[in-house]
Amino acid sequence: MANGTVHLIPAPLHEEAVSGLPPAILEAVKTCPVFFVENERTARRFLKKIWKEMVIDDYTWFTISEEPALKQSFRNAIKDGKTIGIISEAGCPGVADPGQALVAIAQEMKALVKPIVGPNSILLALMASGMNGQQFRFAGYLPIDNGQRMKTLKDMEALSARENSTQIFIETPYRNNQLLEAICTACKPQTKVCVAVDLTAATESILTRSVAEWKQTKPELHKRPAIFLLYAGI
Repeated sequence: MANGTVHLIPAPLHEEAVSGLPPAILEAVKTCPVFFVENERTARRFLKKIWKEMVIDDYTWFTISEEPALKQSFRNAIKDGKTIGIISEAGCPGVADPGQALVAIAQEMKALVKPIVGPNSILLALMASGMNGQQFRFAGYLPIDNGQRMKTLKDMEALSARENSTQIFIETPYRNNQLLEAICTACKPQTKVCVAVDLTAATESILTRSVAEWKQTKPELHKRPAIFLLYAGI
């Protein structure tokens, strides 16, 4: 039985949106001498924002990667009984996030894994979309190839209609406009699509419209963090 503890520490979706984070995040951070993070620069800036007295250089930092040496460092920290913090770039570690591989190792080693409540774009968008929250599927990134993308969108629309489920997916921010254009081309006019942009930021926008309505007015989404939801159910 490993003695280590792993805290899954949510990061804000927008760097200025730290005021609503629960106190449990700071409490956990103060117990962690070691951090495994997706981006060290932004993680350090985030922690300094919620804990001004933190002496950043007193802590051990690892950047999450697929390198065997990184995973071995994580195993060693658990074996040594360390309390470890995992921080993703935005949102919750382990959800559409490379930190999942480390969490799997922690579970295999029977370490204590403690997820902490925090912002998650998938759930926030689903909550505000008005779509089916009883049955939903997160598909991650869609294919880049246009033909494959169009087929995937049509398949997702058919699945949504057949299972009365919400389909959730994302894109690299600089391709958001192209994705919305593809949705409007591939999907039926009555299919509902929610576009949730800049979640938790002052510029946040969460709009659910039919494909026919989106064709009339398309927002500018270039380089804005966005998440898309599709619903063709009853």
